[in-house]
Formats: sequence, C-alpha cells, structure tokens
Amino acid sequence: MEQQHLALELASTVRHDGNGGVADDLSDAGEEGAVRWLRAQGETLGLTPADLSALAKSGTVREDLLPLRQAVRALFAQAVSPAPPSPADAHRLLPVPEALDRLNTAAAREPAAPQLTYEDGDFTQTLLPTAPTDPRNRLTAALARAAITFLTGPERAHLRACTAPRCVRYFVQRHGRQGYCKPSCGNRARVARHYQRQRALD
Repeated sequence: MEQQHLALELASTVRHDGNGGVADDLSDAGEEGAVRWLRAQGETLGLTPADLSALAKSGTVREDLLPLRQAVRALFAQAVSPAPPSPADAHRLLPVPEALDRLNTAAAREPAAPQLTYEDGDFTQTLLPTAPTDPRNRLTAALARAAITFLTGPERAHLRACTAPRCVRYFVQRHGRQGYCKPSCGNRARVARHYQRQRALD
C-alpha cells in the first residue's frame, strides 16, 4: 500500500457493518480495535516493532486516531463537493478551517527536513526526521502527512463517496463508470433500484 492511501484506510475505519448499520473499527472494540488497525498499518507508517509495542502499551492509540480521522473525513467531504459526502458523518462534519488546522498541527509534530536524491536520471524528495521524536508524534505526523499528500495529489480528483445504500466509504474512482467502492455495493444499489421500481408499479 502506498503511504498516501493511509488516509483512505483511516477514513475507511468507518464502514457499513453488513446489517444495515455502521461499524467503527476504532471505537467498537475500544482501544483494542485501534491497536489492531495500527498494527495492520505499522509498516506503511514507518513504525518499528518497538514503536508499535510502545504505542499499544500507551493506551492512547484511539485518542490519537479519532481526531485525525474526523479531520480527514471532513476534508474528503469537501473534496467530493458538490457531490454529497458520506452519510456517516454528513450531519456532523468539522468545519474545513478546523479540519485543516488539526491536520497541519499533527503533520508538524515530527520535525523533518526535505532530502533530495538523484537516481536513474530522476530527482526525488523525501522527508527525513531532524530529531528523534516519540512514537505518538511519529504516528500522528505520518497519518497527517499521508492525508496531505493524498489531498494535494492527482488521485484527489477521483475521490468519491460511495452512493450505495447504507455505504459510508470514500474511494478512488479507477475508471469513469465506477460508481461504487466495491462490487457488493454496486449489487446492493441495483437491488435497491429494482425494489423501488417494483414498488412504483404496485
């Protein structure tokens, strides 16, 4: 997984539960659920096993992730506008300035300097930490920077809120006809349309 897709992964911890409701992978199982998600993303985040262990023991993973997720989902809602945002949080979105401030503050928690490299005839830029920081700062900074990279990159133009009934995910549209985050959502939308047509005929 590319690091910029961490923003989508974080936003997708709010999802349809398969039973008509909404599941929250970070809250439904409490701190344990947040730690489970973090461990699954640890390598992409650039966290060492020692970092992950320290974070798991800290009891603050959920507390660190939830405000960032709220900011990311608010900015995703802004990015898909004027199309409607995900119904999961459309009624309680953070104002854009507050979401931006939250994301930028988190991104600045780990001081880093750009490093220029040249390889195979091309220049690339990476950010390297300029001072050691604690794992909590590395976690929040990495997630915030991934969101910034995504929102300023080419895939932002293809960000969509899934319009299938009861779905609450955001996704990157891979081709012009893709209207749903996954095939099962497309199937559910077709069934719902068929049901509505049948009701209209009755």
